Amino acid sequence: MTDRGGHTVRALIRRIAAGLPDPVAERVLPWKRAAFNTAGVATPQVARTRLFIGPVNSAGQGFAWARAAETLGDVAATSFMYRDRRDVFGYPADQVVDTVYFRTNSRWRAAQRRAVRRRYSHVIVESGRQLFGVEESTVDQVRELRAYGVNVALLWHGSDIRVPSRHARREPDSPFARGFADTSRLEEIALRNQELMRELQLPTFVSTPDLLIDVPGATWLPVVVDADSWSTAGSAAPMQRPRPVVVHAPSNAGLKGSDRITTVMRRLHDDGLVEYREARGIPASEMKAFYGDADIVLDQFSLGIYGVAACEAMAAGRVVISHVAAEVRDAVHRLTGDALPVLQARADELEAVLRRVLSEPAAARAAADAGRSFVRQHHNGARSAEALRPFLSAAS
Repeated sequence: MTDRGGHTVRALIRRIAAGLPDPVAERVLPWKRAAFNTAGVATPQVARTRLFIGPVNSAGQGFAWARAAETLGDVAATSFMYRDRRDVFGYPADQVVDTVYFRTNSRWRAAQRRAVRRRYSHVIVESGRQLFGVEESTVDQVRELRAYGVNVALLWHGSDIRVPSRHARREPDSPFARGFADTSRLEEIALRNQELMRELQLPTFVSTPDLLIDVPGATWLPVVVDADSWSTAGSAAPMQRPRPVVVHAPSNAGLKGSDRITTVMRRLHDDGLVEYREARGIPASEMKAFYGDADIVLDQFSLGIYGVAACEAMAAGRVVISHVAAEVRDAVHRLTGDALPVLQARADELEAVLRRVLSEPAAARAAADAGRSFVRQHHNGARSAEALRPFLSAAS
């Protein structure tokens, strides 16, 4: 009887709580107050320039760019993201809220909006996403920030701005020309964001050099990798084992072209030429061990790009093989003065390239050493900070 009565009381409390407006519930219900306090609002350190970047934090880059910006001096930066409870990657951010909370809690949204427009001089909006819930459009939220004197820029990561139909026309191995399931949805998203970009006419950044094709006039904001941390991932130099370990992490198998290399890699594994390993949905904290125990990392074979994963593998001193389009390699050389030390292979070339790498271990180790140096020079945050400098120098 007691249990039933207790259950009834709890059910009644839940019904009453559900009917209370957020501003009331979060003042009178202890668990609601606790949730609001945990979410908090964006608060920068004291500095002349105060940067807020969100809400995507793809591969932890929002957090990394925030730290890079702070090296410029008199800059305080906050990375913000909303995260689904099923997220397995666990990338760090300065402020994280649950996706449902972000979408449904009106009191928090209002408090966050006030905090950002009053406390920050500069905002970078990632992927065309709303910063303060989804009730208003991104355009409206950006215009409100600008009305308060906040400088705003846009930042694109990849599928948010890469138009599949255009990519399919220029890239023979494009997944969008091979029946990728989400092509229509990604086309709609990219075209909508292209229109948003044209409407707002704001300073624009892209995280990978291939996107300069999709966003002419944008500034490349290189991804950032902690080279010192990644340099300890591997305990030994690559290409010293009789049977080298080759790894691949198909985080988005359809876009990476993973299906196009599986057969050949399993055959080479079964023949004893290499030991092939795959990892899916691996937490960010485990990637160093995964790459560090490898000799060769296979990145992607469809998009013709390089990004965070390739940089992490290079920083770990591994041999990286991937398809990077010639125009992307040319852009990297033009922007950095260095050749990209990722060994080139399309999917149908992979076996031949692997056999050559295995037959020339010294040359492969030299490529791995070049990759480590390339990341230290171009993806350690210094180049990213310089890319941000003109925007952050704009007066609020």
